[in-house]
Amino acid sequence: MAVSVAKSAPWADRLRRAALILLVAGLVLAALVLFGGLQPSRAIAAFVCIAAAALVPWQVHDPAASRETELGANPVETAAAYAIIAGMPDPNVLLDRAGRVIHLNAAAAQLVPALRKNELAQFALRSPEIVTALREAIATRETRRATYLNHVPVDRWMELIITPVPVPTAFGGIDHCMLLTFHDQTPLRRVEEMRADFVANASHELRTPLAALSGFIDTLQGPARDDPGARDRFLGIMHAQATRMARLIDDLLSLSRVELSAHVRPDALVDLIPIVRQVVDGLEPLAVERQVDIEVALPDTPVMIAGDREELLRLFENLIENALKYGASGGKIVVSSMMDAAPDGVPEFRVVVRDFGPGIAPEHLPRLTERFYRVDVGDSRAQGGTGLGLSLVKHILNRHHGRLLIESVPGHGATFTAGFPLAPAISPA
Repeated sequence: MAVSVAKSAPWADRLRRAALILLVAGLVLAALVLFGGLQPSRAIAAFVCIAAAALVPWQVHDPAASRETELGANPVETAAAYAIIAGMPDPNVLLDRAGRVIHLNAAAAQLVPALRKNELAQFALRSPEIVTALREAIATRETRRATYLNHVPVDRWMELIITPVPVPTAFGGIDHCMLLTFHDQTPLRRVEEMRADFVANASHELRTPLAALSGFIDTLQGPARDDPGARDRFLGIMHAQATRMARLIDDLLSLSRVELSAHVRPDALVDLIPIVRQVVDGLEPLAVERQVDIEVALPDTPVMIAGDREELLRLFENLIENALKYGASGGKIVVSSMMDAAPDGVPEFRVVVRDFGPGIAPEHLPRLTERFYRVDVGDSRAQGGTGLGLSLVKHILNRHHGRLLIESVPGHGATFTAGFPLAPAISPA
């Protein structure tokens, strides 16, 4: 039964394609019989001949096989060539000798979304270094390299290798295609920057506590050698300075780690609500010490985002701890949430930390996320701050494709809002 249906399918397709021809032929022949004196037998014979010409399959070869044979004349346009390009881990693009895209893999499409098959790659790769290297490689048929900085969505240093690929033609000649391979140099560059920044920042910020420790040690070894009261007081100060140095180094290392992976967005799904509640519970002793009430207004339903749990814990710890330290005079802080839309229209879940302390003057707001920037240096150091907390918050949010909003009116407290795009598979409740 299945065989008979399969055999009748081609005839049904031919009949559908020839229906208009047969209809017109039938109408013309009927008109000739009625008005032109044509005998019906001859009209029927003519219609049969026309129907046979329209329905008989004159094509003696398989169209699919013909297409495969035609593509086989150009080896780079075969399915095997596409499979090779698609299987490469790095972004790869294969161009013809004119610079048009023949194949590209998923990594290349993600790196350069403007690339399109059968279109010139120069229009999508707008970096002058890339265009120059590509033109030279096409002209000289020699390997070329280009290094460039990609600013979107975050800074990424890329190295492009353009390799000419000789391809045999259908007529026995040799043609050349261009294989573009992109290597991400960002981790190496960020390691170099991290090393330089760490040395510079550590040498600058550690100088003061180290000098204090050295001075107290000299005092304890000299004039205060036999003074128990002075010894206890100096040891307390030395402990505080050592704690400050440890926290400074910890913050510097955390900031360096976040910057090192800033170009790689986390792909694990995490629920924000338990993370915020865990941070609030952990800071409850500090709130009791500062005599500050923490009010929490968070939803009971999960809020899923693509994120790194440890980094998110550090982010909310910095925001809530800052509110407890610098807004303690208000007597309470409020941790709440809201749904809103980001400027690009993507649904955004916001965690809001508000204190009722002295607030922040407007001239300080644009610089709060800079490294080591402090509104009040003396107060910050007295509170044990390192000046890196909000910088770390900003970098973590950047890695999560989120954003930090800061609002403050002197005398009326400050509000810090962390906005996160929802995971694509999760719709807001």
